[in-house]
Amino acid sequence: MDIQMPVMNGYEAARAIRTAENPVCKNIPIIAMTANAFSDDIQRSMDAGVNAHISKPMELAVLERVIRTL
Repeated sequence: MDIQMPVMNGYEAARAIRTAENPVCKNIPIIAMTANAFSDDIQRSMDAGVNAHISKPMELAVLERVIRTL
């Protein structure tokens, strides 16, 4: 999930997915991807309901490791 999206940012989108009526939405893996890498940014992602936070520029090995843990 790109955090810097127009219209609805990634935090809003993650919250919308997590609060959707369909129970499947509660368990969909969401990985935040953003250039914002401070601990406050990571916490904001987690508070929005994402499962993991990856900072840009993204390393493929990091993405692979995160996907394997979800």
